[in-house]
Amino acid sequence: MLQYDKAAAVGFIPSGLFIVAVYDPKTKISDGYLASWIQQISFSPLMVGLAIKPGRPAYELIKAGNPFAINIVGEHDKSFMKHFWKGYDPAQNPFMELPHHFGKFNGLLLDQAKAAIECVMTSSIQPADHEIIFAEVKASHIMNIESKSMVHLRKSGTEY
Repeated sequence: MLQYDKAAAVGFIPSGLFIVAVYDPKTKISDGYLASWIQQISFSPLMVGLAIKPGRPAYELIKAGNPFAINIVGEHDKSFMKHFWKGYDPAQNPFMELPHHFGKFNGLLLDQAKAAIECVMTSSIQPADHEIIFAEVKASHIMNIESKSMVHLRKSGTEY
């Protein structure tokens, strides 16, 4: 059956699932969000692009220039995603209970992730309702090499 809703097939574009986490050493605030659009965009320098809706958790901290980590969700352990799926009350910050450590560049690395990439924002552009952050990769960490990265498909291109 043909479907003519222009967003229907857009949801079938595969992506991963990631927890983007940032820590501000001045204020001691940790914040993060569940992301599904992250892509490598350059080899030299090694860079990634990620989408974030302004106002989401971590947005202001990333825009302020704090190093951040892209924690790649693996098939071996998805339990830590629940803290970020619907958002959270800042008073119930999930980083108070999730095991984590800081990388060489102060990226917040979740111990349950498959891997993590420490980054620093270099620029951004806002073509529509989400902003695209361009970030240079500073370091990579592999916590579970055997696990496969999660693959995410949506029901439609109009919702998460």
